[in-house]
Amino acid sequence: MEQLKIDSLQSLPEAAEAIIANSGSSGVVAFFGEMGAGKTTLIREICEQLGVSDTVTSPTFALVNHYMSGDGSDIYHFDFYRIEKLEEAYDLGYDEYFDSGALCLVEWPEKIEQLLPPETLKVNIKVTGPESRLITIQ
Repeated sequence: MEQLKIDSLQSLPEAAEAIIANSGSSGVVAFFGEMGAGKTTLIREICEQLGVSDTVTSPTFALVNHYMSGDGSDIYHFDFYRIEKLEEAYDLGYDEYFDSGALCLVEWPEKIEQLLPPETLKVNIKVTGPESRLITIQ
């Protein structure tokens, strides 16, 4: 387990680097945190560091966005905030994404926690001030 104290957005690259280092080039990374904690902002920084040239936004309505990294690898960004039943994740074909070997960045994983692979990297973001966060990687 690794903990990082983020005092401002300028410290975000450090957290993104740690998450990338712990996730390897593929895998499922689940981002836990309250509304407004900075999940999408952190994912945006991770994607930037991986060379994504597309605009990274939360896929709240689409449920999943697809990006290409600078080296051509697939990155999938999920937002399960709006799902109400696990069947919606099944209908999306979540397992095909999670089993693809691509990097899968998941917001609101609480909604599908029982579907997450055992090796999922969990990132907890705790708001500690207006711009400060405590990020725990496990």
